Amino acid sequence: MIPIGDDNSQHTLVPYVNYVLMALNILVFLVFQGFGQNYEFTYAYSCVPAEIITGRDIVSAAETIVDPNTGQTFQLPGLQTTPVHVWLTLITSIFMHGGWAHLGGNMLYLFIFGDNIENRLGHTKYFIFYMLVGLLASLSHVFSTFLMAQNTLIPSLGASGAISGVMGAYVLLFPNNMIRVFVFRFVTEVKALIALGFWIVLQIVSGLGLLGGSESGGVAYAAHIGGFIAGLLLIKIFDTDYTNSSRIRQKNFRFYRRT
Repeated sequence: MIPIGDDNSQHTLVPYVNYVLMALNILVFLVFQGFGQNYEFTYAYSCVPAEIITGRDIVSAAETIVDPNTGQTFQLPGLQTTPVHVWLTLITSIFMHGGWAHLGGNMLYLFIFGDNIENRLGHTKYFIFYMLVGLLASLSHVFSTFLMAQNTLIPSLGASGAISGVMGAYVLLFPNNMIRVFVFRFVTEVKALIALGFWIVLQIVSGLGLLGGSESGGVAYAAHIGGFIAGLLLIKIFDTDYTNSSRIRQKNFRFYRRT
């Protein structure tokens, strides 16, 4: 089930911030990452859990890896010197991607869901919200890697954690919005609660290792789950309309109980 569009008929703002975020991701991939081939830059600014936990930069030598299936050898770059404080890689890593498919998939999701949240929050609050859920998603991956005794020297990167936070906010604010999805060669529409609910369940199941686990697929599922939960929780703070309507419902409920 791949989302390809949603209902934007209620928009009153041009989502400038969402466009800028998409442009930054594309710019970093094309220019600074050299279409994904500049491994020195990528390994310098990616988020390495061991560096975040210890607070110090770690540099390692390149390794020669042999593919067990083909017998071919290739060089795996080592961790590079990080020109900024390593804690800043919690942010820099969310603007980098591992390849064209990684970038394209993330930008598609951001394009579909980000504009709705920006229209709801406004430009400034949306930018702060996006960066905050991205930061919390990165931290989720770091601490889950440590707690589950996984390899803390493997770098992580990508905007999917931040976008997961946007999706968490979307499903809470617009559960009944119709999402156009591509399923088995057909295009249909389903409610956001179903489309995004299916997505987060898949992340949880995969993260638990029931569909191959996070390491086998090279996917930071903890960042997706952590970002989604952060979005669900923080949107209640950022969106005053949602907060006020919730308070009204609570008051009405308490009044009903007293009678």
